[in-house]
Amino acid sequence: MTAPSRGTPPGSPAAGPPADTAADAATPAPGDSPPPTEGTVAADAVGPAEGGAAAGDGDVAVGSADAGERDAAGDTGDTPGDSSAAGADASDHAPGEADTAMLGVEGSDAGDVSEDNEASTLGASRADAGDAAAGASAADVSGAAGADTNAGADADVDEDVTASAGAGAQDAAEADAHGHGGDGEEAAGAGNSGAQQAAGSDVAADGDGRETTETDAADASGAAGADTNAGADGDGGEDVTASAGAGAQDAAGAGGDGGAVSETEAEIAAQRELRARIEQRKAEKERPIESGAKLSGKAADLLAAVRAVESGEKSGTAYFDSSPPEPRRAAPVAAPPVRARVAEPATTVPAEALDGARAVLAKGGAPEALAPQVAELLGESAGEALAEDPWRLLSVPGVRPEQADGFARALLGAEATPGDERRTSALVTWVLERAALQGHTALEAAALRAALAERTVPDPEEAVQQAVADGTVLVFQEGVEEDGSVTVLLGLDRYAMAEESLADGLARLVRTGPSDVWEGGELVRAAGAHGLVVHTGGEAARAEPVELAESARAMGLRTAVAVHGENGVRRLGPDAGAVTVADLLSGAAGPGRDEDGAFALDLLVVLDAPQLDVETAAMLVESMPDGSRLVLGGDPGVLGGAGAGRVFADVLAARVCPQVASRRPDPGPIGELVSGIGVGELNQVEAPGKEVVIVPVRDAGEAVHRTVQLVADSVPRAIGVPTEQTQVITVGHGGSAGTRALNAALKQRLNPGAGRFAGFDPGDRVAYAHSLGRTVLGTVVNAGPDGLHVDCEGTRTVVPRERVESALRHGWALTAHQAAAMRWPAVVVVLPGDAAQALSRPWVYTAFGRAERHLSVVHGVDQALPRAVAEQAGAERTTRLRTLLEGLLAEPAPQPPAPGGAE
Repeated sequence: MTAPSRGTPPGSPAAGPPADTAADAATPAPGDSPPPTEGTVAADAVGPAEGGAAAGDGDVAVGSADAGERDAAGDTGDTPGDSSAAGADASDHAPGEADTAMLGVEGSDAGDVSEDNEASTLGASRADAGDAAAGASAADVSGAAGADTNAGADADVDEDVTASAGAGAQDAAEADAHGHGGDGEEAAGAGNSGAQQAAGSDVAADGDGRETTETDAADASGAAGADTNAGADGDGGEDVTASAGAGAQDAAGAGGDGGAVSETEAEIAAQRELRARIEQRKAEKERPIESGAKLSGKAADLLAAVRAVESGEKSGTAYFDSSPPEPRRAAPVAAPPVRARVAEPATTVPAEALDGARAVLAKGGAPEALAPQVAELLGESAGEALAEDPWRLLSVPGVRPEQADGFARALLGAEATPGDERRTSALVTWVLERAALQGHTALEAAALRAALAERTVPDPEEAVQQAVADGTVLVFQEGVEEDGSVTVLLGLDRYAMAEESLADGLARLVRTGPSDVWEGGELVRAAGAHGLVVHTGGEAARAEPVELAESARAMGLRTAVAVHGENGVRRLGPDAGAVTVADLLSGAAGPGRDEDGAFALDLLVVLDAPQLDVETAAMLVESMPDGSRLVLGGDPGVLGGAGAGRVFADVLAARVCPQVASRRPDPGPIGELVSGIGVGELNQVEAPGKEVVIVPVRDAGEAVHRTVQLVADSVPRAIGVPTEQTQVITVGHGGSAGTRALNAALKQRLNPGAGRFAGFDPGDRVAYAHSLGRTVLGTVVNAGPDGLHVDCEGTRTVVPRERVESALRHGWALTAHQAAAMRWPAVVVVLPGDAAQALSRPWVYTAFGRAERHLSVVHGVDQALPRAVAEQAGAERTTRLRTLLEGLLAEPAPQPPAPGGAE
């Protein structure tokens, strides 16, 4: 079967009709008869079970509330409801006769699961995320991790068994274990909760940080659910349970560096400088915007350590030893010289401001650990400002309205009313910030009013009008509907300014771009004649912009290639000379800047462009000199970035520049499978080398067990990909088969330990949320007084002590949003039955497309998978960039001429 190019625009016809699955039973179309039940599959594959479930595998159930942690990685929106109930683990059985599985590949035996197993249900609402404790979920399913010693054959990818892709999901779908607990944003912690109880109100911290699912509506904004982050994987520095100084800008507090400028400081400094330039540019505009369970030994020690940190009983720094840090690794000799930018000194909060903030926080029952963040946000008079307006506590990332209300009642008593103007103004800003984490740069007025009404604002319309009058938000009119009505959008000035600056910068590149004639392929010709070009395609298509950059260098042009993260740099290889976008902006790598502050470049190629948020993109474009060329490349089918905006999609939709769609398809069965998903078809593929394997499971407990088995044994033995090159991807952080549960089970199997360094041990794989939307994978080396030492893609990184709790997670398992711009030799995608509501075509496309050589799908969602691919196109984001570009560049952009001058 020939796969269509992944650069083919969505909606184009596929290479052929979807192929039928085995016996038409594994993946019936909607409305067809359901697949055989799990009992039938197990009986056909391995025969009747003898003795039931493996001893010790199935007596655990979960339900402990998880302490908060919000993943700044990135991943905007992978977190479905975090309800958890552990299912009993499956015993292993010898494989039976070979048969055909869904997608034309072979799977592992489904095993036999205890009748007492329960499966949890992941709700579609982001607000439900957060019930399973880090380690608690895993504790309850960790029997699965240890179950590989059970008698019987392993479910290996090299065994031929009957594997129905839809089998094993019905038990999970019928489960009714739903949990609700505070997970991500318990800003006030125990102290704040107590204060609110005293004031007569409970703290309903029912959300997991700022994470959402693609299917859920903005919890606070009432807007249509959008790809988010954090889950909108954006936890870094946002977890309000973190110790004092947990803010991202406190990274400079790490000791032992002798005052050297850190990467984080340099990046922050660069952002500040560029934002200042943007503000100056906007100020010069003639027309300003109108505003108006059961573990023992080391595993038990690990669980206890994690719970102690998350509950606030102990600080994460309590687990650090006092050993001196290892010497920093010397820079490679072959590294090209770069002109580093000098960062501004880290912000120092005056002691008086800290003392004042602590006093007011203590009086209101909020954790004093929030004092550094409050003082940094509110300045030297932080205490007075907070006492005068307690709802300003909402400006601290992670604080929820319920907690701010309790804090206000503790300080103001009966004066703290729902209609207080201070409260409504703070809520307007909070709602719009939450929407930004879901990708929106603005909200429709009706959506904002609905969100305020959900927060018990008596008169939402008046609150919106007051916010406009105060300049808290800006008003925009976006087009005229058929009935003559005008769409009114409301947004915060930071995103409005960034979006307008980005539109101005892109228009500038289009207007000042060169008009040279370059000989070569379509992309080369387009880049020679235009200042802005968009290139679309899959992984194989990335070679085309890199080849363009090589050709430009050969012509003597100053050229750079930028990617989203270190994983992308590794994949391109050393010859490409690629740098990360963050390093390019900060000056840590790349060509440096000229005397005007612009990049010393003639051509910049930016890959992974769908991961660009509007503020980062604005800084990039503002740094491009007049007359230079910018090529934005990426796969439009992947999940969007963690921050506000949908830059790549908006530029494509505006059609203001040449668009070059690659005709270079990704090779092999994985490429064929993913290409079909991109056009809404879950096709059957031939996988003679076991490139794609489906592993049916019945519930979340079995999903965890099979995942550990695949990573630790089956994939290395049968495929030849070592464990350290295999990545697990799942739908969210919470739940009984989320990243927390999977990471704890994988740690117990792969690197057991008590977590002596704030829950981590040397050798642990970790995911470091360096900033919103930017997750870096690494391995813990050791810890010292300055923080946790991590080896990230060969580069030694020190995670400051105050950021370990909020910015670091175990990284054997990631969410799809975190993994969006990365790839690995082998990937295990976990789809427990309770994750069905979180699936969409972009999610499946992204998760499956992270695999280079081998893809295992731990499949328990039955028909939800093909339905998601065919019907769930993904959530939209409300942005203004397309409209702005169309207004600035009204004439359609010319497309590159065909070879030989043919029309």
